[in-house]
Amino acid sequence: MPFDPQEQRRIMGKFATGVTVASTRTGDDTWGMTANAVTSLSLDPPLVLLCVAREAQSHAKFTEAGFFALNILSADQQTISDRFAFKGPKDFSDLETTVAETGAPVLTDALGWVDCRIVDTVTAGDHDMFIGEIVAGAAKDGQPLLYFAGGYSHLAAD
Repeated sequence: MPFDPQEQRRIMGKFATGVTVASTRTGDDTWGMTANAVTSLSLDPPLVLLCVAREAQSHAKFTEAGFFALNILSADQQTISDRFAFKGPKDFSDLETTVAETGAPVLTDALGWVDCRIVDTVTAGDHDMFIGEIVAGAAKDGQPLLYFAGGYSHLAAD
């Protein structure tokens, strides 16, 4: 008997994660999605992993572009996370962005970011794992936005 996906969701919800907006650009079209299925994969070469459901609108955008930026959100950026968490057009118009090497939108107020070229795609279950080679990035001090047990969370104050 297969394991219940809802039970998997409940159990894995106990694993706190950071929150990112993965962004890309195709022509003049910018795109972003809230993502917490991301991880640092390798230091040599510098690689990260972005997991995207194959049925998601975002999948085709990342595949077509061949690159993405991961924007690590700070504790005060929950509204940005919410904006990019739902289906439909993704509006960057009132957000301050820049670009680095690939042309993917980088949120200038993000806690950190990496700009990546997709170097491999691996299929696993109902998702594809986009492996991105980091070509640029930066970070600043601050508190991260976290996701835990189906909701946003923050680190406890010192």
